Amino acid sequence: MGVLRFFLGIDVKGTKDGFYLSQEQYAEDILDRAGMTNCKPASTPIEAKNKLAADGPPTDDTTSYRSLAGTLQFLTMTRPDIAFAVQQACLHMHDPRTPHMALLKRILWYVCGTTSHGLQLHASSDLSVTAYSDADWAGSPDTRRSTSGFCVYLGDSLVSWSSKRQPTVSRSSVEAEYRVVANVAVECIWLQQLLGELHCGINKAMVVFCDNVSAAYMSSNPVHHKRTKHIELDIHFVRERVQLGELRVLHVPTGE
Repeated sequence: MGVLRFFLGIDVKGTKDGFYLSQEQYAEDILDRAGMTNCKPASTPIEAKNKLAADGPPTDDTTSYRSLAGTLQFLTMTRPDIAFAVQQACLHMHDPRTPHMALLKRILWYVCGTTSHGLQLHASSDLSVTAYSDADWAGSPDTRRSTSGFCVYLGDSLVSWSSKRQPTVSRSSVEAEYRVVANVAVECIWLQQLLGELHCGINKAMVVFCDNVSAAYMSSNPVHHKRTKHIELDIHFVRERVQLGELRVLHVPTGE
């Protein structure tokens, strides 16, 4: 079939370091559809302290909002930098309000100045899997649910990432953090099995970093407490993998 150059809207460029994946043309098409080709670029896709609530006057064009939010979802295939902001916008697709439309425009302003951004996959023989996880405990002002976030590296290459609201309310920051650890453990195990099917087995433990000391401690501590019974399934799942030597959960300072 020849050298891979373009696949499902993703432009693939071979470099001396590996492959560079981008959706520049797709990003430009989104801006053209929204009539924002010549808008003023923003330096970030979302405000640092932004907390969207489900209030405010309804937006004039809900169809346009849902269409743009959906197209931005596909853009996150090579743009992890907008994953969290797009996830926040998509949470309100059923009933978009004026503040939500403002967020959508902010994302498009950022995309306008960064259309050439993409994902670099480095050529390397290193098959170590390293993951980083974090949680925004009770970050939603409406439901007080937490947001999970993680990214997984294969060697030096970012191969998987996620930003998703947790399905239940966490009663403590430890619970919220540990749920993310369990989710990223599932992702790491899936990646390990996929590499095994490709005859590229991982011969050392995968490492998951989290910034909560208690969550890291619970992954190896065999003692259960009443306060952790409601997340017992996640605890058993992760601990079993730790005991098998497939996974290590370590603490990393928040500043790093």
